Amino acid sequence: MQEPRRVTIRDVARAAAVAPSTVSRALARPGRVNAATRTRIEAAARALGYTPPRSERGTRDVGAVAVVVPDVTNPFFFDVIRGAQHRLAAAGRTQLLVDTEESAATEAATLGAIASRVDGAVLAASRLSDGEIARFAGLLPVVVLNRRVPSVSSVLIDTPGGVGRALEHLVSLGHRHVLYVGGPESSWSNERRWRALVAAAARLRVRVDTAGPFAPVVDSGAAAADAAVTAGVTACIAFNDLIAIGMLRRLRERSVRVPVDMSVVGCDDIFGADFCDPPLTTMTSPIEQAGRVAVTMLLRRIGGGVPTDADAAAVAEHPTDSVALPTHLTVRGSTGPAPGTERSPA
Repeated sequence: MQEPRRVTIRDVARAAAVAPSTVSRALARPGRVNAATRTRIEAAARALGYTPPRSERGTRDVGAVAVVVPDVTNPFFFDVIRGAQHRLAAAGRTQLLVDTEESAATEAATLGAIASRVDGAVLAASRLSDGEIARFAGLLPVVVLNRRVPSVSSVLIDTPGGVGRALEHLVSLGHRHVLYVGGPESSWSNERRWRALVAAAARLRVRVDTAGPFAPVVDSGAAAADAAVTAGVTACIAFNDLIAIGMLRRLRERSVRVPVDMSVVGCDDIFGADFCDPPLTTMTSPIEQAGRVAVTMLLRRIGGGVPTDADAAAVAEHPTDSVALPTHLTVRGSTGPAPGTERSPA
């Protein structure tokens, strides 16, 4: 049986209506091509399943590991990057940081371009489909963070358990109608948290609604806060701290007092969450540890430089190649008794 013809750079150029040289620049040096053209080329490459041949990808960067994040400006990923960097440096390896700007097309095109140049990759909160991640895992060692994909190593942060504890906290304060402020539709974690919240609400016999999707940035908080006021809820649980911080600002503009009129809970406990006014109640996640553990799992697969410490022990205890890290609720000033109740904080 004849093997299917390999997709070439000319096929991508034809589909994107550009010259082959433009495709080459867009995939190898994205900054040299305007954003609209680059997006069109990346979409065409992804649709065709194009993977640059070794001659186009250059020589291998021995000892390099790619750490791929959807938004390098999000403080959550600061700690992921720091944890990964510390572990890689201890192993004598180099971190290649990739920011996909929340674009699945960019993520796919970049991974295709660097697959033969790195020893492995950590995909943090990947926006790719399970099938695409599995395909890249067939090209190089891959560990996914905050995602579960069959047959691919993963590190999970237990934010679903965290949202359950957050709802219990709010219910203890008398809240009976809570809004979940959702994150990106492409976020696997977002769907997982919502399902956990629905289950917890049924157990606690309270009402939960959802609003969104919202981009996981501070600016989204204004629309999210408006949605919460319109919904008539007394408390909100936000997809992440950035949205929650934006909500605090907008609620203040609308003279909605937090937590007297409305309580707000974030997720992740990023740097600055305790500097808000009021300080943000949030689910504290072991973010830096997650970066270290993900790299530890990857090093175990590619061999060499795996340290003997608590992170390595945690990986060794999970032969299924899926490690779950616990979260806890940090209660601060943004949550309080529901309006009209006399209850004290839990």
